[in-house]
Amino acid sequence: MEERDAIRNKIWSLICQETDSYESAVEQIAREMNIPRRMAQVLYNRGCHTTKEAQAFLDHSQEKMHDPFLLKDVDLAVQRIRRAIESGERIAIYGDYDVDGVTSVSLLYLFLSDKGADVGYYIPSRIRDGYGVSIPAIEMLAKEKGVGLIITVDTGITAIEEVEFARGLGVDMIITDHHECHTELPDACAVVNPHREDCPYPFKDLAGVGVVFKLLCAYEMTVCQEQGKPVIEGAARICREYADLVALGTIADVMPVIDENRIIVAYGLHMIANTKRLGLSALIDAALPSTKRRGGVMIPLTEEERIQQRKKRINSGFVGFGLAPRINAAGRMASASRAVELLLADTQEEAERLAEELCQINTQRQVEENRVAEQAYRKIEETIDLENDRVIVLDGNNWPQGIVGIVSSRITEKYGLPSILISFDTATDGTPYSNDIGKGSGRSVKGLNLVEALMACDDLLLRFGGHELAAGMSMIRGNIERFRTRINEYARRVLGEEPPALQLLADAELEAQELTLELATALERLEPFGIANPVPQFIARDLYVQRMVSMGDGRHAKIFLSSKEGISLTAIYFGVSPMQLKFYPNEPVDVLFQLNVNEYQGERSVQMIVQDIKLSERFEKTQHDLKERYEQIKAGDLLTEGEEDTVIPTREDFAHVYTFLRKEFRQGCAAFPERALLAALQGQYPDTINYIKLKYILRILEELQICGVEEPTPGFYLFDVYFTPTKTSIEKSSILRKLKGQCKRKK
Repeated sequence: MEERDAIRNKIWSLICQETDSYESAVEQIAREMNIPRRMAQVLYNRGCHTTKEAQAFLDHSQEKMHDPFLLKDVDLAVQRIRRAIESGERIAIYGDYDVDGVTSVSLLYLFLSDKGADVGYYIPSRIRDGYGVSIPAIEMLAKEKGVGLIITVDTGITAIEEVEFARGLGVDMIITDHHECHTELPDACAVVNPHREDCPYPFKDLAGVGVVFKLLCAYEMTVCQEQGKPVIEGAARICREYADLVALGTIADVMPVIDENRIIVAYGLHMIANTKRLGLSALIDAALPSTKRRGGVMIPLTEEERIQQRKKRINSGFVGFGLAPRINAAGRMASASRAVELLLADTQEEAERLAEELCQINTQRQVEENRVAEQAYRKIEETIDLENDRVIVLDGNNWPQGIVGIVSSRITEKYGLPSILISFDTATDGTPYSNDIGKGSGRSVKGLNLVEALMACDDLLLRFGGHELAAGMSMIRGNIERFRTRINEYARRVLGEEPPALQLLADAELEAQELTLELATALERLEPFGIANPVPQFIARDLYVQRMVSMGDGRHAKIFLSSKEGISLTAIYFGVSPMQLKFYPNEPVDVLFQLNVNEYQGERSVQMIVQDIKLSERFEKTQHDLKERYEQIKAGDLLTEGEEDTVIPTREDFAHVYTFLRKEFRQGCAAFPERALLAALQGQYPDTINYIKLKYILRILEELQICGVEEPTPGFYLFDVYFTPTKTSIEKSSILRKLKGQCKRKK
């Protein structure tokens, strides 16, 4: 099934308008920091309006992290955990099944094990247990495992009944979470969540693993204080030992890479590139290419080449799109415990086996994801009113629970609308089960807080939770239609009646001569990239397409461009084939792109990574005006002063067009789209042939029987070139005489 283009228009906008105060601040930052002006511009766009703020943004010093004791209840959590360790009480870590949950479990397990705690972990099954803390799991941990303390990580903020149930069994609970809080909190020993209304912690956007990280910092700082050591040593030790896991979970959970997340991720990425964790190392090796092409033959990389590859390629993008999906696949398709086992692996053999297993599971996930996506797209085309609906709500039978969230992300990205997918389990014959409860996952767009939208429908839901842009929920099938109506009514109130255009933001417009290796290299200092610190994007206008070739079995396009000044540029458009790009050689295009450093055989060059591309805005405006003017002149409108040279074709113009058509005809090309013909002629004869001249030349060639010219459909021509035409002068053309007769000056 061919995917339909998104219904929303794409509008390119600059992040900041270039006012006098803007220009002054940018120039000052560039001068005082001795950096390229365009880099200073990006820093300003990220909120760094002074040199001091820009320097702080680039500074990854650990000393700039916030005091963990500002987290409400973190001191109570530390006390309770220490008491459990000292008394030998059995501790269970209760985690979520995504990467954030997996890294949170692994981090806390490693730390508590190092402290000599009697500790185990439990991660629910996405399919069997659903989302969040469950009473059956608590009962099992208490009665079968003898657990006295349960610590939740990346989950539990809505577990009010579950905490009460645990207390009845004599089990204490500590909640650590980062999801948005409801009004009522669980009555646990401690509830550590920066989103608590009464929590003064200054940075609210920690991942679940980030909250655990701050808890462990508080623990170690407490110990250091008791031992008379500088408390900063405690936090530094936690960072040195575990920042890789914190960075992995933070990137995977798409948390804003600003404030202390930026410090953690920067330090953690360095650790990941040089990791000593056997499981993480094995997964990196499985995700990175292990061979290279030499002389047409693929040969294995040397150990030194593998090390260099890690240093070059391990960044937030690689973690988010290379490692995270493989770890996530375990919880989506099998058991998230397999991913925890990988991160805790203590032998090379076990690490390699588990890494390979996760890669295989991820491949299965991709197959299932594509299957469900095809079904979802078909349902959208058949059942969703894309002109009026503000939230796409789909339900289906037996969609894998671990897949619906990813497919929801794809739908939201494709159609530019919030989406919710709900899956109901049925028997093999399609018969619904008695409870007929569906579990769903949703993704939103900027401007619509999904949790708040679900709160407006809470009477139709069994349970729900999540973030502003991503959430999970469950409901009975009978409520689907009412839910669809209710959440769309809410979205209309928030987003408005008209669907907003999809806005693509750029940091600046660049001239071709600015696309240098120096700038691309300088921009690398802004890493790590992520939410709130996206990869810088730029706009370049009026670049000319020279040619396009396929890459990656036709899935990607490599576009060769040039500027009016003759500067050659290379652009890569991932996920789009040349066949999907409706451009012809020599046509001018505008490109929205990221600037990238390409390294090949030891050579470094700059290349553009295309985010969007379209016909030049100026070119389209010019063509529109010329077409309108052509119709006016054709209808008899008089030419204005100075218009003759741009409208009336010369003998040389006729010769250029005829020579071109004759050459193409001899080579077997007798059909041309109008745009392709115009682009080819303008490429050969710049500033000579325009739209109006071409239209008149073709009409006159047909009139004088020099060429056969048919236009079976508007904008598409069929030609028959007569190689021995009757010798004639173009001056005999009645069309040309009439055109010249319209040269009287308008008063």
